[in-house]
Amino acid sequence: MKTTNEQLSYALLRITMGAAMMGHGLVRIPKLEVFAGGMVKMFDGVLPAALVTPFAHVLPFLEFIIGALLILGWLTRATLVVGAVLMMVLILGSCLLEKWEFVGTQLVYSFLYFVLLRFLAFNAYALDNGIKKQ
Repeated sequence: MKTTNEQLSYALLRITMGAAMMGHGLVRIPKLEVFAGGMVKMFDGVLPAALVTPFAHVLPFLEFIIGALLILGWLTRATLVVGAVLMMVLILGSCLLEKWEFVGTQLVYSFLYFVLLRFLAFNAYALDNGIKKQ
């Protein structure tokens, strides 16, 4: 099988997106309590701590899992949908905080999720393809 430019570029973008997401989780998990405390403080007066605290404890693990799955190319479609929905939640939170600079970055991630989902047919180099039923 000859690799097309579309397949190669898709794999590179998917793995890069995975590395970015996994990296977010990797740096936050070891300092989970500090990260969660910072989020609670940031949302003080905007959202109740009872809502922010559980989300802040789950977010780094979600980021890590989404990133790892994207790197591997396993459950790619579902992972892209979960990642896109996560971005929607993060964008809403950033808007509530009026952190427009965060929204801009999150919109870039959202666009990349769109691109990866839209061109999923080019996902040739992925574990998904090794376990498809013939």
